[in-house]
Amino acid sequence: MHSLPLFVRLAGEPVILLGEGEAAQAKRRLIERAGGLPVGEDDIAARIAFIALDDEDEAREAAARLKARGLLVNVVDRPPLCDFTTPAIVDRDPVLVAIATGGLSAGLAAALRQRLEDLLPAHLGRLATDLHAARGAMRTAWPEPGERRRMLARALAPEGVLDPLGADPEVDRWLRESEGGTATETIIIRPRSADPDDLTLREARALGLADRIVHDLTAPAALLRRARADAVRLVLPADAPVPPAPGLTVILEITEM
Repeated sequence: MHSLPLFVRLAGEPVILLGEGEAAQAKRRLIERAGGLPVGEDDIAARIAFIALDDEDEAREAAARLKARGLLVNVVDRPPLCDFTTPAIVDRDPVLVAIATGGLSAGLAAALRQRLEDLLPAHLGRLATDLHAARGAMRTAWPEPGERRRMLARALAPEGVLDPLGADPEVDRWLRESEGGTATETIIIRPRSADPDDLTLREARALGLADRIVHDLTAPAALLRRARADAVRLVLPADAPVPPAPGLTVILEITEM
């Protein structure tokens, strides 16, 4: 990754904004949408700053001054001067999707944002709110954290009861109708290449949902990165037996590619 994606809480916080014109106004709207308070350079409580100055030297000098004070700085249209960049945003409050190119192509980020605007339904925010409200009920239904996570992953999977892209997911109905726990399941994937794009939809989905990934030392790192970060990795020789475990186990069998 070229950057670490972060979401910064700005509600009620001062944010320095330098500049005038359309670019500065766009940053002002962005700050205010996040609940921040645009202020001038003299505000000592600010932690981040946006600079929208046309003159290259003025922008560079302003960035240097603010960075010397310990602020994180974004300079419009000048990625080398930026401590952070602002992504294209799909807003389904409280769900936020951010698309970034590291400042290389705002046009590409905007095009991807528009595709996602068309894809992501308006009810995503309500689904997130309902899931938050149901945390207590889920703990009661499935006291063990791993079991709870597996049940939720199954419900949120494509064509699941709570498929985020489905017609109208209802959390209360899911809780009422859910019975029993998740079964122990094992899926074997034999990749055709080291390129994750060569995985089938089912294989990519299994990697993303797996509780445990079993592989030998030859497994391509690019494929392993498609798994959840908290999935257990079990490194075993190709011919070693795999001990059973609850949830979904994916075995990567690496052959000649």
